[in-house]
Amino acid sequence: MQEILKKLEKEALESLEKADTLERTKEIEVQYMGRNGHLTMILRGMKDLSDEEKRVIGPLCNSTKNTLEEAFAKKIKTFEEEALAKELSKEFFDTTIPGSARPLGHIHALSQLQEEVEKIFSQMGFTVADGPEIESEYYNFEGLNIPKDHPARDMQDTFFIQEKNDEKHGRMVLRTQTSPVQIRMMEKYGAPLRLIVPGRVFRFEATDASHDSMFYQVEGLLIDKNISLAHLKGVLAEFLTRLFGKPVKVRFRPGYFPFVEPGLEVDFSCLLCEGKGCRVCKHSGWMEFMGAGMVHENVLKAGGINSKEYQGWAFGFGLTRLVMMRYGIDDIRLLTNGDLRFNKQF
Repeated sequence: MQEILKKLEKEALESLEKADTLERTKEIEVQYMGRNGHLTMILRGMKDLSDEEKRVIGPLCNSTKNTLEEAFAKKIKTFEEEALAKELSKEFFDTTIPGSARPLGHIHALSQLQEEVEKIFSQMGFTVADGPEIESEYYNFEGLNIPKDHPARDMQDTFFIQEKNDEKHGRMVLRTQTSPVQIRMMEKYGAPLRLIVPGRVFRFEATDASHDSMFYQVEGLLIDKNISLAHLKGVLAEFLTRLFGKPVKVRFRPGYFPFVEPGLEVDFSCLLCEGKGCRVCKHSGWMEFMGAGMVHENVLKAGGINSKEYQGWAFGFGLTRLVMMRYGIDDIRLLTNGDLRFNKQF
């Protein structure tokens, strides 16, 4: 076997030396190193050797293989360099000219802020959840304490899909909020529960500088024992402080939302005037931010959670509006028109 390997290596190198074209070099490479090449067949036969023979023949096989691979690679590189030099000699080419760089993609301002929001809440122990954008009437309305005859439905003119699941779930609809994921997560995991749900939502809105039929929202939910609005205020103040990089105060005002009781409007101190009052905050020192409140017992019941044992709060804010507030964008349509001149600013 040793003599065979030495003879094979010598023959291959002699054939390679005589090769005068790239095509002939590659033919010889296939003849010895290809799938059915001479050396390949010897390597396949190694499995039939005894352990003692393998210890002797194995290193020799590897040495032969490495020698031939290096020789073929060197010869092929020589032919390729000669071909390139010949091609370049036909016309002038300035090799000092810098290459043209491919433009890299740019992360959208909405995606950047969503990732930042998710990171902050993840650090505070919240799970980032997701759900379908095409929902049933039950999850989008009834499960959230908004029955068919409830006037709150008039506040969410909706894109319906003419397809009916069953009597309980009703028609399919483009979700008007990310709140349906709350019910799905309660049904799946029960209590305690701590999550945020960022995502796209859809409303039948007339498009203008501050309204669009599609926008991004972030929903938050915390359910556990002995939970109060004090926990909510602390979490939101910490979130906003981390997001804006400066101390932010939070205040609650009474508000109405059918899936929480009591319902709250949440404001935070104006970052431009630091609460002193300016034109942006209408000289109040506060900026309107989100709706929130303690989760209604009917919503807990829809999620299969015992409202006598567990309490919770929920909040929701427009991620799109938050991006506009953070960067001073005065037209919501700029975020979705695909103008790269706008997107590259962020």
